[in-house]
Amino acid sequence: MYFLLTPSRVLHRRDSAANRQKRASDWWNLDISVVVAMALHVDHKATIIDGKAIAQTIRSEIASEVSTLIEKYGKAPGLAVVIVGHRKDSQSYVSMKRKACCEVGIKSIDIDLPEQVPEAELIAKVHELNADPNVHGILVQLPLPKHINEEKVLTEISIDKDGCIELLKRSGISIKGKRAVVVGRSNIVGLPVSLLLLKEDATVTVVHSRTEDPESMIREADIVIAAAGQPMMIKGSWIKSGAAVIDVGTNAVDDASRKSGYRLVGDVDFDQACKVAGWVTPVPGGVGPMTVAMLLKNTLDGAKRVIGQ
Repeated sequence: MYFLLTPSRVLHRRDSAANRQKRASDWWNLDISVVVAMALHVDHKATIIDGKAIAQTIRSEIASEVSTLIEKYGKAPGLAVVIVGHRKDSQSYVSMKRKACCEVGIKSIDIDLPEQVPEAELIAKVHELNADPNVHGILVQLPLPKHINEEKVLTEISIDKDGCIELLKRSGISIKGKRAVVVGRSNIVGLPVSLLLLKEDATVTVVHSRTEDPESMIREADIVIAAAGQPMMIKGSWIKSGAAVIDVGTNAVDDASRKSGYRLVGDVDFDQACKVAGWVTPVPGGVGPMTVAMLLKNTLDGAKRVIGQ
């Protein structure tokens, strides 16, 4: 004696031949449905958010608006770029940002301070820049020397001169009412992005190194902002089907096949995420190109609120 199991009941072998034939047909149809569903899942490919293209569009828009502002009021937006010390990587980043200002017509106000500048003096300089009507944006290049509390300095910068989540908006991704999980709680990304998402009416959860069972929290998210600094930490199985994944992480991992001996990866396993997510940013080429573009945009926005009033 044997039994044929179905989702709803157990059937004895002495059923009629007609019933057995019908059941065989039903199971065949079910198997075909499962196979098709699995194939669709395997073939799924997330929309890749092209940070380079979006950044270039933003820069072009900024250049046009700055030109109009200068023509109408005779005044250009001003970005104060503050660097402390002589780190080569920081010098390179600052040089790139100053060049970007020049390309779109924004005035770069250069503040170069010595490595041993007292914390109080740096904060006093930030206060001075906050009060300067010709300064519409402030960038303090990180990292700062060890004797300076970065958090204390950054909190002194006027809130009107900081932050944006343009990638989501430009990609047509709705934020209002959505569940968002920010992975990481740094002062540079995690906390500011959490506040910006709240401002856009998302329901926000912050996952950090002491969070229990982070996978289950991330799996519930419609929007994932990955900023933990851990290479490929977030696996495809952690991501909700159709979610938007913004990968802020930039991590170097060994790769003998590359001339440099390494390659850059994000905090998300990109290949796995592409099979599940609705949208995902690559690393490199996602959030990175947006950094300078948004810095310029925030400066322009600050200027538009002040110039002409």
